[in-house]
Amino acid sequence: MPNEIRDLKVVDETSFPYVFEKDVSVPLKAGRGLIRCNVYRPKTDKPVPVLVTYGPYGKDIWYQDFHPKSFSEVNPNHKSAHAAWETPDPGFWTNAGYAVVRADERGLGQSPGFLDTMSRGTSEAFFDVVEWAAEQPWSTGKVGLLGISYYAGSQWRVAARQPKGLAAIIPWEGMSDYYRDRCRHGGILSDGFIRFWWNRQVITNQYGRPGRSTAQIKGVDTIEGDLPEEELVANRQDQTIDNAANRFRDDAYYASKEYDMADIQVPMLSVGNWGGILLHLRGNVEGYVHAGSKFKYLRMITGRHDLPFYYEEEVEIQKSFLDAFLKGEDSVGWATEGKVAPVSLVLRKGNVGFNDAEAEKVYPRREEAAWPIPRTQYTNFYLTPDLGLTAQDKPQTSDPKRKVSYRALGTMKDQKFVHFTTAPFEAETEITGHVVAHLNVSVTPDPDGPTPSDIDLFVTLRYLGPDGKEVFYTGTAGDPVPLTKGWLRVSLRKVSTESPKHRAYLPHRDYSSRDVQSVVQGDVYGVDVEVWPTQVVVEKGGRIVFEVASGDTQGSGIFTHEDKNDRSPEVFQGVNNICFGGGLENYVTLPIIPEA
Repeated sequence: MPNEIRDLKVVDETSFPYVFEKDVSVPLKAGRGLIRCNVYRPKTDKPVPVLVTYGPYGKDIWYQDFHPKSFSEVNPNHKSAHAAWETPDPGFWTNAGYAVVRADERGLGQSPGFLDTMSRGTSEAFFDVVEWAAEQPWSTGKVGLLGISYYAGSQWRVAARQPKGLAAIIPWEGMSDYYRDRCRHGGILSDGFIRFWWNRQVITNQYGRPGRSTAQIKGVDTIEGDLPEEELVANRQDQTIDNAANRFRDDAYYASKEYDMADIQVPMLSVGNWGGILLHLRGNVEGYVHAGSKFKYLRMITGRHDLPFYYEEEVEIQKSFLDAFLKGEDSVGWATEGKVAPVSLVLRKGNVGFNDAEAEKVYPRREEAAWPIPRTQYTNFYLTPDLGLTAQDKPQTSDPKRKVSYRALGTMKDQKFVHFTTAPFEAETEITGHVVAHLNVSVTPDPDGPTPSDIDLFVTLRYLGPDGKEVFYTGTAGDPVPLTKGWLRVSLRKVSTESPKHRAYLPHRDYSSRDVQSVVQGDVYGVDVEVWPTQVVVEKGGRIVFEVASGDTQGSGIFTHEDKNDRSPEVFQGVNNICFGGGLENYVTLPIIPEA
């Protein structure tokens, strides 16, 4: 960087109910530069435990400026002068006896350096920030991580590196698998959200970006001054370019972001949202399953991704968990083996509407001893050529061959799909857990079109209430979403059955360049499609719908898959078929939960 790095730390001990230290410099080890953070501390001479967040959205961009509408709906107890998007509120947490360190990620806000979000390099800088916080004279040496979305996803990686002082983490709605959860669903590029996120929320806050103080999302101009556009471009790794250019998990780009979840050893409370069916949900469940922590808990919630974090009842859960492992004050029993149920589920029953926090409070909560629920009865619901979905009638091997067909290359504007629907359920039935679909598929070229060499499968599980109307649930942004979704690029159908992470209810794929298998028009391919976990109580008279599509359908929101190069007509155009008869079985395996 051509501009001289300056230390302009400001300490304010009088203007707020807490001590506010602005632009504190954290030196990175091995001469890698520095990270700047804001520190909020209780007004006490006694050391206190520390909560750290590290992310891209700007330590000096206040919640009311970043997202005014969301801020207007936040619990008033979490609206201090320095409240920021997706992070713990300093006013509340300093009053609860914690220091809060809010760090600008490397290359963003006031932190100089190379902008490379979610990379190993920036995670190493986070590691240094955690250890720095543990070493400060106002710190007890105990550090906890607490935050939503990006501020949750980054927790998995730094916890796996086991920094000194890290005592507990609460990844709240945060993807844990960069490739599978976020970038390439089933191998298909999820370009819509990445483009929106990168252009609106990341590069607008790049270190050295001119005009941040007058931008729509009000920020603070860089201490060292502005950088020219050519240097800004050269000083960042652009996710919109990198995710499109790299297709496989063994590409250096994706491989550099991998880590071993079993290396996470600290106490962990993973909080997932049933409505997060296109970004975070899978990561919270799989992060919980594979973490090596002795004390680990999975808590499922509903609602938008921005508000439940601040609900009074959820904050009490956060506080009691952190008190147990950062203060040694364990009134609940988190640190006593077997005292707290490891899994806490909210059960979605009835049609309460969506984006209505008060209405969703009628959903009951139930504790479980493990995930998946041990008493799960995995039940095949068979697709039939007449668009039925039945658990009773397994197809006969002598049935004549038939196809159910639909156009390829569907989009949100031009949806192309088929629906398979159950008869009304004769009794109330709970579905909770992992879903997998087994389909036999083929592709037929258009008479005058290119020869297709691949198939993209987009599947959705929907619930129709006893009145015949679809029940929608609250999605990430408050939008109406169905039960769950799943995806698969058929050329990446190879399942790694030898992997310890492979399970019958969750086929494991490496998505390696070595795993690519051909797709030839006219040939039939039996594939297992991973569908993200879900939960619903099907009422008597309700029905389940299984949708198979060639592109995004209702409920996808901004999480679309429409990159023209990733899904080109030269590769995908034609007619997609689901093939029946001749011994071919198509079915969805649903996790049915009998009464305890």
